[in-house]
Amino acid sequence: MKKQTMRNKSIPTLASILMLSLFLFGCGNTATNNHLPTNTDGKKDSTTTETTTDEKQESLDPVTLTFYVGGGTLTDTEFDLFFVQPTKEKFPHITLEKIVPAEGVTPAEVLLSNDPPDIIYQTSGSYYAFQDLEALADLTPLAEKYSFDTKRIKPYLLESVYNFSKDGELFTLPFSSNLAALFYNKDIFDKFHVPYPSDEQVTWDEILATSQQLTRNEDGVQYIGIDLNNGPATLQGSYGVSTLDPETGEPILQSEQWRKIFETVEKSVKIPGYVQGDKYQYDRNSFVIDQNLAMRPTLLANLIGTLEELRAEGKPLNWGIAPIPNFDDNLGQGKVANVHSVSISSVSKHQDEAFQVLANILTDDVQRIVSRNGRVPAIDNPELDKEFGADIEVLKGIKIENIFKTETPVLAQHRWENDVSVHVTQAFADIALHGIDVNTAIRTAEDNIRKDLETLKVTKPE
Repeated sequence: MKKQTMRNKSIPTLASILMLSLFLFGCGNTATNNHLPTNTDGKKDSTTTETTTDEKQESLDPVTLTFYVGGGTLTDTEFDLFFVQPTKEKFPHITLEKIVPAEGVTPAEVLLSNDPPDIIYQTSGSYYAFQDLEALADLTPLAEKYSFDTKRIKPYLLESVYNFSKDGELFTLPFSSNLAALFYNKDIFDKFHVPYPSDEQVTWDEILATSQQLTRNEDGVQYIGIDLNNGPATLQGSYGVSTLDPETGEPILQSEQWRKIFETVEKSVKIPGYVQGDKYQYDRNSFVIDQNLAMRPTLLANLIGTLEELRAEGKPLNWGIAPIPNFDDNLGQGKVANVHSVSISSVSKHQDEAFQVLANILTDDVQRIVSRNGRVPAIDNPELDKEFGADIEVLKGIKIENIFKTETPVLAQHRWENDVSVHVTQAFADIALHGIDVNTAIRTAEDNIRKDLETLKVTKPE
């Protein structure tokens, strides 16, 4: 695979930075050399007084680690709560400094700057992009050095990470799991005397039947029962399938699962009143601002923060949450999670300190803070899940247990997935706006994907 580079005399290449960092590591890192003094025979000096962990930490040279949010959302408040404060408490000599690039600056430019980040926060949607830049260190040796037990991580998260690795390397550590749920506006259900969604998982067809009762025009307001949030993009997550076979890279839109996905999308847009002119998608604002969208199946991070902001502003929404629906042949499964994770830059000069920071935020104590503040923890501890959202006012009284009633599929994608998924999005538009039948939409999308693959095999070889 060709590595992307940036030609600028004032900015070293990633390879040159990497060579420099390897040299520095070869010379040893005195900041982490915490051993007690030894006699000439290599044994500990019996006259040396044992120091506490806190005293050892305070005696270390100060280190500043730069932290780059390369994908996903991490507010300044969350950064301070989840990373800065726990690090300061455990490692007083380490300071975390968040990198906020100027608008328009690309990840490649950040990584190739004179001061590249030490820690990279990202989501599964950006894994391949950073790997293509050869920006992520293999954490396996560091995990072994610091006796970090990866089995503490939820199996589906750890397997999802390994599915993206090239040669079985551990290029990132899951930090939290962005699960999906069905959010609904109770006031719209009450207005039309429709029962709220079940607290048990139901099928997409059942939800569409409810949507049909709620999609209506009342007092000049067009209400929409449900928006499938980019249609196929949400529904394919129900099966955990991708546009391309993760192993072969061949398109798989002709599969029975994809056919059911497109047929369900077609049913949703054919509900009378759903398509308004050229509008066939209803976003987050339709749910929280316009408040004419009754149900929104989406990832937790997409709505919880916004709902809390509305509450704080004195404009609360009367809402509830239900398990994410699925197809009748896949009940019990949820939607593939969007993995939020933390990596160490391959050119960081402080990889040991960076890994200690990562290991610390994956302790039960810190993950409890993560859970209580609205992030599903990465650690496989059911007790932590039970505390989800406990410190967020807007989640009080909400049936949080509905989030955890389904299993989460493991995510697997071919590295060209994001390059060709646009054709699935176009197929959705063709069905909604132009009345294209499912068979034609699938065939056209697959033909266009195959054309793109011929180019990708030359321009972006595996």
